[in-house]
Amino acid sequence: MKGVYLLPLYLLLSMTGLCQQLKPDTAATFTNPLLQSGPDPWVIQEGGIYYYMATTGHNITLRKTKAMSALAAAPAIVVWTPPAKGPNARDIWAPELHRLDGKWYLYYTAGSSDSIHPQHTFVLENTAADPTTGTWTDKGQIRDTAANDFAIDGTVFSYKGQRYFIWSGHNGKDNVQRLYIARMKNPWTLASGRVEIAAPRYPWEKNGINEGPEILVNKQQDVFLVFSVCGCWTDDYALGLMRLKKNADPMVAANWTKMPEPILKGKPENGAFSPGHNGFFKSVNGKEDWIIYHANSRAKQGCGGQRNPRMQRLTWDAGGLPVIGEPVKIGEPQRKPAGE
Repeated sequence: MKGVYLLPLYLLLSMTGLCQQLKPDTAATFTNPLLQSGPDPWVIQEGGIYYYMATTGHNITLRKTKAMSALAAAPAIVVWTPPAKGPNARDIWAPELHRLDGKWYLYYTAGSSDSIHPQHTFVLENTAADPTTGTWTDKGQIRDTAANDFAIDGTVFSYKGQRYFIWSGHNGKDNVQRLYIARMKNPWTLASGRVEIAAPRYPWEKNGINEGPEILVNKQQDVFLVFSVCGCWTDDYALGLMRLKKNADPMVAANWTKMPEPILKGKPENGAFSPGHNGFFKSVNGKEDWIIYHANSRAKQGCGGQRNPRMQRLTWDAGGLPVIGEPVKIGEPQRKPAGE
């Protein structure tokens, strides 16, 4: 009689073991979105710490964490509040943190309190080792001396010993948002006039917008520029890709090639509408490339605080081009970045 019961017990134990093997290891996974809100996310890694920020509209906050998958557990620390009046008093957008020349620099977009002048890009400096501490000194507006047009989404790019500033702006003649580049004299001053390197040209670049430029470099030191298109108020917001000719001068527009198709676009069935305005970072062990971007979870949510930050791993094809794929479905377990 014992043998009659042993067989079912054996099968039960075997099936239990199999179920345990098939069950996802929740300790090794995470799900998007990382936070309920976080437009224009940006991440920088320094000294084993990730610093994250996003658009709040009224101040600049930082979160710091050793694991990006645990971002929600990191408290938001307000590091800068705009003055009540002046050229940088309102509409604080798209902050980016950079470690340059042994100091921290925060680049952000802001508008004037007079509500007349358009958005421009400004710089803050901090000498503290930890950017959530210390004092942020206003270094003023960073601008091309020949123009003071609408200018947003500034980022810094170092290449072959020269530092460059890349941003989205107007040319003073129309409202088309173009991408510009200029050489930098120091972290808050441009050393050259601007050069236009991109303007909308394909059908998927609707509404005359190229914005949110971000640099991505592969192992072969090929340089790419990822940018956002269409306007955040639409469900067609997406990411485009440009490639710099090998060892070429980035100040020459002809050295940049724009790819004919977007590299990331929305996928409604995955709860991903208007994905864009991204950043890039490495996994803890430095072996994986990851993208962080915002998206809306439902249609027609526009440019508000419902845009939430998401991250997923990117890979590279045989030709060295970045491959992001489609937005990972919200709530779907993903393996954490290697080393977490």
